[in-house]
Amino acid sequence: MTAKVTATSGPLVLLIEDEPQVRRFLRATLSVNNYRLVEADTAQQGLMHATGHNPDIVLLDLGLPDMDGLEVLKRLREWSSVPVIVISARGQEQDKINALDHGADDYLTKPFQAGELLARLRVALRHAQSHTKEPDSPIFAVEGLKVDLAKRQVFVRGEEIHLSPLEYKLLTFLIRHAGRVATQQQILREVWGPTQADQTHYLRVYVGHLRRKIEADSARPQVLITEPGVGYRLRESGSGE
Repeated sequence: MTAKVTATSGPLVLLIEDEPQVRRFLRATLSVNNYRLVEADTAQQGLMHATGHNPDIVLLDLGLPDMDGLEVLKRLREWSSVPVIVISARGQEQDKINALDHGADDYLTKPFQAGELLARLRVALRHAQSHTKEPDSPIFAVEGLKVDLAKRQVFVRGEEIHLSPLEYKLLTFLIRHAGRVATQQQILREVWGPTQADQTHYLRVYVGHLRRKIEADSARPQVLITEPGVGYRLRESGSGE
């Protein structure tokens, strides 16, 4: 497929997808929402366009005709930190975990609604932008939670609360990945260490402790969201989505 960039001024999306009907749907959706688009229907074309067009974000199908999408993701991550959202008919929990562990920023199972895709694109692009510039202040704030990372202080609805060292380490890890899914294994490796990556009960216990301290209602969490069977997602600072 010859690369053709649609003529708008918005962020450039690289779509690596071999299904014509999916490409048509995404072409229409993205163009009316001020995204530029370059398309590839094979893995090799996608990798070539990734180097040639320097996209702002990648939408990646896993079931490509010439190479598995996970291998594409692995090759991308050897040289690029561009946000990647996997779009795939593979909807099993292990498929999602594998993609996220290989460096995907998010995962959408086909079929999906245009609104959900656009929301995920906005979050991934904001997250990427926040990591390319120095923040004005080391403050994370969402839904009544405020964390001053410089002073190591945590406030909930204006009142300072105490977190144990492990609770604070867990929270700050999630803050660094806010808006993105972090798998259970990723969290365990970073917070508890590489030898504890299979101790998921530790994580469940500490997530429960943390929710009781930072959520208005720990039974219906609005800040620290469970992605069933995969991991957790912390709401992005200032996000209303």
